[in-house]
Amino acid sequence: MGRLAIAWAAWILAISGAGAQEDAIPTSLTGAPGDAARGRAIVANRQVGLCLLCHNGPFPEERFQGDLAPDLTGVGARYTEGQLRLRIVDPARINPQTIMPAYGRTEGLNRVIGAFAGKPILNAEQIEDVVAYLTSLRAEKTP
Repeated sequence: MGRLAIAWAAWILAISGAGAQEDAIPTSLTGAPGDAARGRAIVANRQVGLCLLCHNGPFPEERFQGDLAPDLTGVGARYTEGQLRLRIVDPARINPQTIMPAYGRTEGLNRVIGAFAGKPILNAEQIEDVVAYLTSLRAEKTP
C-alpha cells in the first residue's frame, strides 16, 4: 500500500471518530512539509496539475487562466492547510457536485482514462508541495 493510500485510510479512520474535523485532512500525507516552489510549478504546469484550466491566480506569466473555479489568489488566507489538502485529495467530500478531479483518491471514480486507472493524479509528495504553495497565498487581490 502506498503512502497516499495509508494516509487516506488513516484520515478515513480519524474522521469516523467523535469531534473529528470532517472538512480537512489535518496531517501531512508524507509526514513532512511540502515545498512551495515545487507546488507552484505543479499548479502552473498545464500537463501535470492542470489547475489553470479552471482556476486563475497570481500567475502573471501564464495566459488564458480559467474562470470556472475560484480564484487561487489569497486561498491560503481562506482555508487551513488541512482544508486545502482535502480539497486536493478528494474535493467531492466537500462538494459532491464538483467537477474538480480527485487528485489523490483512486477508488469510486467515474470516467477515468486508462492511464490513470488505479493511480492518483498526483502522488503524496506532489500534493504536499501544492498544499505548501497554496497555503503561502495569503494576499487577496487588490481592486
